[in-house]
Amino acid sequence: MCKILVVDLDGTLLKSDMLYESFWSAFGRNWRSPFHSAAALLGGRASLKRYLAEEAEIDVTSLPYDPKVVEYVEKWRADGGKTALVTASDEGIAQSIGAHLGIFDEVYGSDGSLNLKGENKAEFLDERFGPGGYAYMGDSYADLAVWRRANLAVSVNAGLGLAKQAEAVAPKVEHLHTHEVTARSYLKALRPHQWMKNLLVFLPMLAAHQLTGQVFWLSLLAFISFSLIASSVYVLNDLLDLAADRAHPRKRARPFASGSIPISSGTWMAAGLLISGSVIAATVGLEFFLVMVAYYALTTGYSLYLKRQLVIDICVLAGLYTTRIVAGGAATRLELSVWLLAFSMFLFLSLAAVKRQAELVDYAARGKLSATGRGYHVDDLPIISMIAVSAGYVAVLVMALYVSSPAVVQLYSYPQALWGVCAVLLFWITRTVMITHRGNMHDDPVIYAAKDPVSLLCFAIILLFVVAGSML
Repeated sequence: MCKILVVDLDGTLLKSDMLYESFWSAFGRNWRSPFHSAAALLGGRASLKRYLAEEAEIDVTSLPYDPKVVEYVEKWRADGGKTALVTASDEGIAQSIGAHLGIFDEVYGSDGSLNLKGENKAEFLDERFGPGGYAYMGDSYADLAVWRRANLAVSVNAGLGLAKQAEAVAPKVEHLHTHEVTARSYLKALRPHQWMKNLLVFLPMLAAHQLTGQVFWLSLLAFISFSLIASSVYVLNDLLDLAADRAHPRKRARPFASGSIPISSGTWMAAGLLISGSVIAATVGLEFFLVMVAYYALTTGYSLYLKRQLVIDICVLAGLYTTRIVAGGAATRLELSVWLLAFSMFLFLSLAAVKRQAELVDYAARGKLSATGRGYHVDDLPIISMIAVSAGYVAVLVMALYVSSPAVVQLYSYPQALWGVCAVLLFWITRTVMITHRGNMHDDPVIYAAKDPVSLLCFAIILLFVVAGSML
């Protein structure tokens, strides 16, 4: 056995890429960092990596390491061999990872001027350990230059083409398969379960009782466009929120946070989804397109900055829900009722507060004093709960005033039936806040409601009251 095992970092030891990790971390901390990154790139990739390493805030203890690669390295050392971590990532990050894992005798990385990749890495290893004096574990085509000079090539999750080329250039090859990137993981990154929120674009059509084919088609296109653009935002938010997600007991399983799909894919996914959704939005109409531009700008601002601002984040979340209704009105050219807008604003403010309440309850249960990446402390929990209850009750009050208004007579033959809606909403809002208080709420109350049998029963009863009011 060769005495020295040299291990690559990105895609090998780590189910991620530190260049992208540090880029998104820096971007999340300072929206100007992409412009500074472009300037740093003028000095070469090593210069870019050094800049991002200094600007990013990387928690090496929570990174998605590949347990089977770690096990391989540990076994190598147990058999009497030595190990070295040699990576194209910045040396500062490499040293931190090496110190955390404690399984490497030596650690080297790019130094700000030399990008330790491909031929550069091969020459460095020959100089340090001698030609053919080391085994090398890698995962990409750039590693072929190193495998050509190594005594043993160990590929990690290599595709068929790369595996064959490794076998052609290296004297001895081992193939290690630790995990597979599946289509299901990519689909999960889009969060299709969140698309049910976009059904709100149909609400203007339903509220105005305009159930024509043309109006339905425009609403359907608006739903598809909103879903694509919303998924683009979810991907972007996941990339910006990697550290916070990895600190969360459930969100750590998200595809990018867990490393089940490459972070590099996220950049193209976010762009592709945005472009596709925008093209459809443009076909629906200029007004709808402008609403989607405003939605994307607001959500991007939320991901970069607003989500960390006290109270503002809740108001923005409520506004994003309401924007879906506005988008439905813009797509169908239907005038939105003031009653509908007022009701939705207060109801969604309540749900946004419930979302924060659930997070704080979870943090309190885990003994943490503040929410990671948020502007709240656990001591704020009573006030957030109060906002959730009061905003929900005001939404019901708006509904009650609507039922008593002259406007309702034009749409409902028996508007008195809508009082039943008010009663059910009072029960549902109160129960939702109580469930959250007890720590049984999902991270998103809308998703919880879609799976909760009692909530589904409440919505069915509300629908019956609405139908009764229209038909009696």
